[in-house]
Amino acid sequence: MVRSFVAIDIPDYIRGRLSEAQWLLNSSDAKLRIVSPDNIHITLKFIGEVDDGRLKQIEDALSLLDSEPFKITIRNVAGNPPNKPKVVWCNVEDEGGCRILHSQIENAFAPLGIEKDRRKYTPHATLARVSRFHKNLNEKIADLSFENFGSFDASSIVLKKSTLTPQGSIYEDILEAKF
Repeated sequence: MVRSFVAIDIPDYIRGRLSEAQWLLNSSDAKLRIVSPDNIHITLKFIGEVDDGRLKQIEDALSLLDSEPFKITIRNVAGNPPNKPKVVWCNVEDEGGCRILHSQIENAFAPLGIEKDRRKYTPHATLARVSRFHKNLNEKIADLSFENFGSFDASSIVLKKSTLTPQGSIYEDILEAKF
């Protein structure tokens, strides 16, 4: 079984800037599980555990998606939920490109028996998960709430394998589908 998801990778120069933001967030008195900068991405669809046969079907479905490249801007650190965050992330501005891809992926995966998401899809890039909240975390988030970390042209999606370890998740690319 393979734990998998579909994502858009973020360029290294933006990940470097996000790493600086993580350093500021980590200076709060909250206890945070910081996402490794190498692992920061935009999730389009979390799939979960699948066997090798279904993985091949997923790869085939992804290779048939039809999209055009679109611009993504990573900005505005925010907490979710806002008052006492459990997750700290950056917002994604993309004129709807990620939502369109998410919808296409949902429709392509439905015939494979992969359930559609129940929650509304919100594109974001997770920076940290909050293990223990402290109110000064909100001050650090506010300091970064108008920050622009950069823009890039999204021109591919990646099917990734996720292996959970005590040190954090390890991601491996299975397939890259360009558009």
